[in-house]
Amino acid sequence: MKTVITILLTFIGYATFAQANLNDYKYIIVPKKFDAFKNMNEHQTSTLIKYLFTGKGFTTVYDDQLPEDLKFNRCLGVIADLQDDSTMFSTKTTINLIDCNDNIVYSSMQGISKEKQYKEAYNEAIRESMRTFNGVNYTYSGKNDKKDAVTVSFKNDVKKLDASKADKVVQAKKEMEFEAASPKKKEPAVISKETEKTQYYKDNTPIKSNIEKATTEKPAFKSLEVNKSAIKDIWYAQATETGYQLVDSSPKVRMNLMKSSADNVYMAKTDTRNGMVYQKDGNWIFEYYENDTLVQEELNIKF
Repeated sequence: MKTVITILLTFIGYATFAQANLNDYKYIIVPKKFDAFKNMNEHQTSTLIKYLFTGKGFTTVYDDQLPEDLKFNRCLGVIADLQDDSTMFSTKTTINLIDCNDNIVYSSMQGISKEKQYKEAYNEAIRESMRTFNGVNYTYSGKNDKKDAVTVSFKNDVKKLDASKADKVVQAKKEMEFEAASPKKKEPAVISKETEKTQYYKDNTPIKSNIEKATTEKPAFKSLEVNKSAIKDIWYAQATETGYQLVDSSPKVRMNLMKSSADNVYMAKTDTRNGMVYQKDGNWIFEYYENDTLVQEELNIKF
């Protein structure tokens, strides 16, 4: 009995310490390509990990879509690294959170799956690893924010520089003081509203103009393509052992939906594409990658 109590108290102490560590970080950064794989978002590992972290209350971003404060202060976030210890007979995953100094600040339990198909196996193993974060009541403490202006003393250093370098140092100091005195914008640079069912990300950071004569303005986001008119006809859902199959009026099977552990979220497969289907604002969205571009299509489904 004493041994059980000791183990329990040790676990509670570790969980409390881990939670305190995670509260020091504002963002969780999810790579679109993990070192364990050759391709981006292979087996939908990146999108799944980002979705699960967001559903547990963390502010999660992709490594190529960093908000401005994270770009200038890398220590605001930790990278979610997927450790793959799979063998011939089972898929084994661990999620490590790594800080700006390449230190592991938190490791999940190892998730194991015996599924034969890679996609289903990694999905099951990752979800089991993420159970480690179920008891973490995350609240960002603001510890790593740079709230005060940095004060730099140039009194002795300027004497050691030549005149041209000294002028540059003094000018740099003036620019830092000007930025510190400038009023902050009321509107936040990043708006993020993410739950288990919906994911919304908007970056309000001003974009530097690159318009030249006789050229057209390029869209701000290149990696996301929203296509609401790709499918106009109604697809009818027919129940299967693993979920649903969607047929058109022909009738012809156009897509297969496989259930996931989340409500109104399905793994989706057509003859040419693999992705996920989920409900957002009352509409059904088919999300998949095409030539390294994340595409969203609105579907007209009747259940």
